[in-house]
Amino acid sequence: MRQGVAETRESVQDDPRWARSRAAILKAAATLLRQEGPSAVTHQRLAKQAGVARATVYRHWPRTEALLLQVMAAEGFPFFQHPTIPIRAWLHTRLRELADDLAQPAVQATTLTLMHGALWDRDIAAQRDQLVGVLTERVAAALDVAHDAGEMPQPPDPADAVAALVGPLLYRTALQAGAVSDTLIETLVEQVMTGRAASVPLDRALQQRSVQPSAP
Repeated sequence: MRQGVAETRESVQDDPRWARSRAAILKAAATLLRQEGPSAVTHQRLAKQAGVARATVYRHWPRTEALLLQVMAAEGFPFFQHPTIPIRAWLHTRLRELADDLAQPAVQATTLTLMHGALWDRDIAAQRDQLVGVLTERVAAALDVAHDAGEMPQPPDPADAVAALVGPLLYRTALQAGAVSDTLIETLVEQVMTGRAASVPLDRALQQRSVQPSAP
């Protein structure tokens, strides 16, 4: 029985119409993501944008989280690229950009949905791990540049550095529904760059909670 199901699936995937519809959906997802953000990537919008039936979208991607991650991987992860000296200022700018994106409710919702989907779907988890790997490599490269330039001592473990820099931004925006202050960003950068407690302790920086105003 399982062999029959597998053969049926393979025969469908060999159908040129299957490949064309899949390519059209991927193109539609990339367009919606660039123009309107992650919240626009729904089965209904994808079907309309790609010119296919909604059932066709569901057959290719039952969960839009998997499609989002695939498109993000194909389009290129936009954060923490091209480090420049001084790395301290570069890190502050990159974290500010990330925090501003995470402040958007649609991005928050998508981020949490992707995190949840990765718990149950191995394909989503694999794509998540790929994006995390890219982020970790980029931050590690930036810290190596800072070390070579004499800006910091021996860099910390890259995975720990990413967690220390990005984790508090997710906590502030997604769980506290607050805005990320420059003080918090400065605290995070200081702690990673020096390996010492910053002048403003992290717990105090997190308490400086600037709640975002509700949309009218």
